[in-house]
Amino acid sequence: MKKLLLSTAVAMTFATTAQAADPVKLGVLLGFTGAIESTVADMGPAADMAVAEVNAGGGILGGRMIEVVRGDSTCTDSAAATASAERLITSDKVSGIVGGDCSGVTTAVLTNVAVPNGMVMVSPSATSPALTTVEDNGLFFRTAPSDARQGAVMSDIIMGKDIKKVALTYTNNDYGKGLADAFQKSYEAAGGKVTASISHEDGKADYSAEVGALAAAGGEVLVVAGYVDQGGKGIIQGSLDTGAFDTFVLPDGMASNKLGEAIGSDLNGSFGQTPGANNAGAQVFEKSAKGFNGTGPFTKETYDAAALIMLAMEAAKSTDPKDYKSKIMDVANAPGVKINPGELKWGLLILANGGDIDYVGASNVELIGVGESSGNYREYEIKDKVMSTVRYR
Repeated sequence: MKKLLLSTAVAMTFATTAQAADPVKLGVLLGFTGAIESTVADMGPAADMAVAEVNAGGGILGGRMIEVVRGDSTCTDSAAATASAERLITSDKVSGIVGGDCSGVTTAVLTNVAVPNGMVMVSPSATSPALTTVEDNGLFFRTAPSDARQGAVMSDIIMGKDIKKVALTYTNNDYGKGLADAFQKSYEAAGGKVTASISHEDGKADYSAEVGALAAAGGEVLVVAGYVDQGGKGIIQGSLDTGAFDTFVLPDGMASNKLGEAIGSDLNGSFGQTPGANNAGAQVFEKSAKGFNGTGPFTKETYDAAALIMLAMEAAKSTDPKDYKSKIMDVANAPGVKINPGELKWGLLILANGGDIDYVGASNVELIGVGESSGNYREYEIKDKVMSTVRYR
């Protein structure tokens, strides 16, 4: 009998050790190809940075390491994004997803894949106001603010420059339409005039028709609510080539130094905004970023999205989304010990011992309402072909 009990105890020890050694798979679903691939080139490594920090500190839940599994959303192809998400969940067996990135594909993945499979998604960059009210069964969160706020911030910036008339073009999808509507509402309420609001399709070789219509409407500047590696860039180049506009307002989908590299010095003087913060955590993150641009758009939000999932798992003592989804708001907000980048090990230890944390992170995280960022923005201007910070809002 004693031998049987001893054998059982040894078997249980080996089983526990084996379980602790099993990696927890974290999906990272971003547009590694497509309309914002130059932006995602920095976002992907930001998620890896959070995972590497946790693994270096001993992992989660008593020593389980995190393994990143990437999926390509393409940013604009909902079918491809949905297929990638299905693979992450059914084949790769991920326990959470950082993503999606662009609003249309994020909505498609959430509705068609994540909700039916009970999978948590934390998006670092899907900003459509429509995502605030989508039915998500408590599974969807985002570390980037809604474009309902970005539209108001963009209006304030433009009016602050005493620009009273603008033309507006937007990519014809959930992101572009949502941001365009939010901006126009705020701008006109402040006394500005939108001379024309014209959609554009991505992937075209020629945008002369759209540029011609915008030029005919007039305006002191052109607001381009598009994508840096797609139609937005084409609209800008066409405008410069024809002399239609020489100054552009560039919201988050256009915020990349790659745009200055592609367009050249003609872009100098253009300006815009992108989610961003200048808290202590942001400064730590930027100094710690290795092999990628830590000041790049949505990099901080991506690090924070990955961190929130891992911290919530520890708080719930489970990697099952149905268990830890309710913990994301808890770890993101007060009360608790404030946690910044570089302090994830400490945060996990506090949670493991039953304590509370208030994750501030790289983007000054504060989740409100149904689990989205309250919103911080970096106002910038293009100088010498690169994004130069004006201030934070």
